[in-house]
Amino acid sequence: MESVIIASGLSGLAVGLVAAAVLLLGQRRRHGEREAELEEQLDDQRRQLGESERLLAEREALLSREQALSQEQRQQLGERDRRLERLAEELAGWQRRAASLETAREQEQNHHAEQLRLLESARHQLKEEFEQLAGRIFEERSQRFSQQSREGLNALLTPFREQVEQFRSRVEALHGEQERSRAHLNAQLEQLAGLNRQMSEEAVNLTRALKGDNKAQGGWGELMLETVLERAGLRKGMEYEREVARQGEQGIGRPDAVIYLPEQRHLIVDAKVSLTAWSEVMAAESDEERQRAMKAHLRSVRNHVDGLARRDYPRLTGLDSPDMVFLFLPIEPAFAAIFQHDDTLFQQAFDRHVVIVTPTTLLASLRTVASLWRLERQNDNARGIVERAEKLLDKFHGFVSSLDDIGTHLNRASNSHQQAMDRLRDGQGSLVAQAHELNRLGARMKKELPASRD
Repeated sequence: MESVIIASGLSGLAVGLVAAAVLLLGQRRRHGEREAELEEQLDDQRRQLGESERLLAEREALLSREQALSQEQRQQLGERDRRLERLAEELAGWQRRAASLETAREQEQNHHAEQLRLLESARHQLKEEFEQLAGRIFEERSQRFSQQSREGLNALLTPFREQVEQFRSRVEALHGEQERSRAHLNAQLEQLAGLNRQMSEEAVNLTRALKGDNKAQGGWGELMLETVLERAGLRKGMEYEREVARQGEQGIGRPDAVIYLPEQRHLIVDAKVSLTAWSEVMAAESDEERQRAMKAHLRSVRNHVDGLARRDYPRLTGLDSPDMVFLFLPIEPAFAAIFQHDDTLFQQAFDRHVVIVTPTTLLASLRTVASLWRLERQNDNARGIVERAEKLLDKFHGFVSSLDDIGTHLNRASNSHQQAMDRLRDGQGSLVAQAHELNRLGARMKKELPASRD
């Protein structure tokens, strides 16, 4: 029983110990957790304390800076106040000086005004005296100067008037020449139609007379060419030459006509006639005969083109011509027939630097040449007028310079006269003033001297 009781007691004790151990372990665990919590709170407090200390240190530093700044500002304010006091004293001094200067300026202005008044009075007096003296000088010399000026002006202006009149006459003559040239051109155009009809009729008549005679046909063509040149208003030996011999690469060349252009340029014209072939065309009774004769006519003209191209007249020595030659066909219908049956012949000729022309087309070109010569003569006249005008202007410039020289000499004479009068009577210490002083000192004068202006 006791054993049971002891065992029960021990068992209870063991249970109690276990329970106590469990309780103790729980308390230790809670105590550890509490310690950890307290430690964490302590760390928080430490951090907050450190932050507070940092903020306190910053506030102390800020307060120290504010105190130092306030001290510096107080020093600056004191310095500024002292500077303002000095500036106020200087300002007062400058104001007093300005008032003194203003008073002095007013006095100086009054003094200057008085001096200006005196100078103005003296100027008026001197002006009156000078005007009187100038009037006397002018009256003494005006008549002689006027006479000399009129004579000089007449001598200089008479050639000027004559040259102006010549200039006007020359301009009117040029204008009249232009009007006559236009009227002459209209008349020449009217004559051209008659010339074409006349040449066509002559060609028909000559066809019968010259058929088969190539030399005679060539002479007739050259005669027609010279007729056209004369009808165009060109003068032989001046604006054109006939059969001028020139040296070329292929020997001596002799074109039928060389037309002179302004600026040493030239045009070359050579007359070609195919009366035989053209007469067969005109006399053909059937289309077949006409076609055969027309082919012969075209072949004849083409041969003329080839022969003229081979002669290379533009390369002759002493000629400055465009790289082409005019082939003159005096019969207008023969030219028109070429165009109707083979219009490529003209382009072929042009490619070989040959231009086929008729009396109509050549006369139009030559009228242009004549107009160029008229313009050249007018330009020569205009250049002569310009040269004459330049000489006239030079004379006029010399006349103006002469007048300026006359004025300069008059001014010099007036100045010299004024200097002499100043030394004699008007200037300070003049001879008259010294003579009066000698008279005052006792020297006797037999005649009364004029009053001195000194």
